[in-house]
Amino acid sequence: MPGWAEWMHKGSFRIANRCNSMKRREFIRSLAGVAVSLTPASLLGMTPSAMAQVHEVQDALMESGESAALSAAEGRAVPLPDLPPRLRGRELENYLHRLRAFNATHDGDVFLDAKRFDLLRSALARFERIQKTIGFGNFYLLSFDEAVHLAQSRAEVGAFTVDELDFLEQIFYERALLYGFYGEKPMKNLTDQIDRSEVVKVPNSGNHLYRGKPLEMYTLLRRRVGSKLILTSGVRSVVKQFMLFLSKIHEGNGNLSRASRSLAPPGYSYHGISDFDVGQTGYGQHNFTEKFVESEVFKHLHAMGVLSLRYPRDNLTGVRFEPWHVKVDV
Repeated sequence: MPGWAEWMHKGSFRIANRCNSMKRREFIRSLAGVAVSLTPASLLGMTPSAMAQVHEVQDALMESGESAALSAAEGRAVPLPDLPPRLRGRELENYLHRLRAFNATHDGDVFLDAKRFDLLRSALARFERIQKTIGFGNFYLLSFDEAVHLAQSRAEVGAFTVDELDFLEQIFYERALLYGFYGEKPMKNLTDQIDRSEVVKVPNSGNHLYRGKPLEMYTLLRRRVGSKLILTSGVRSVVKQFMLFLSKIHEGNGNLSRASRSLAPPGYSYHGISDFDVGQTGYGQHNFTEKFVESEVFKHLHAMGVLSLRYPRDNLTGVRFEPWHVKVDV
């Protein structure tokens, strides 16, 4: 049988013609209600015994020879969601080792080939020219369509080539689980936009936050901790996340897996819909390392019990521990 990631990558297809008996069809139907309800978010909090039951469902579906569950309600193929890896014994040790040594290169890491790496460099340079042209604050909110149009209209940027656009589309729609990221994807479309009427610029930060829960949460944290707490990163569009992710891949000489251990790929970042990063004044780059847990701000937040992290230590999404990344459920 193929590996889980390979099996998932093949996508869904109708299984009616492959069900040679009523017994087999009923078996698939009995699992469908469980399979289609699974999401990475629902799995992250599961106990080991509950996770084992989930894997039993996966095994049963895989042994049936199908890559999709048949919806009992509608009788149609339903693609299974991207799921975290099976972590047992040595596999768990290896997973945690890669996560903790996130900036290293590990066996099994996935790299871009030479052609795609060249396209990454040219697309990244174009994004950098766009950011320089319109400024950091505006770039945070820029949609993909706006970026493409701006590049076409500004000689100092230059239009994206067809190959560059194809490459960016591949990166966005390629399943990130193939190189080790197992989080959910809140922004499903490359052309998803930030509604500027729904965000507010936070004074003295250069960043924006969504109105409602995100702004309320940040205001609460500031009220309780004081002016030492600062907003280091707020709302990020698909384009901004692209630039960060491509920069990290470039830094790792084309290593997609290493990049995804440091930050979510474009589309997978909750900065696009709710989350934000906090830091401490005068703490510099330590605000984006584990050293942040030693800061007065983090200790204060932790002691109050008001801090919910998107990527806690040794999480199952494949991302390093981020003590600065505030989770906001909306």
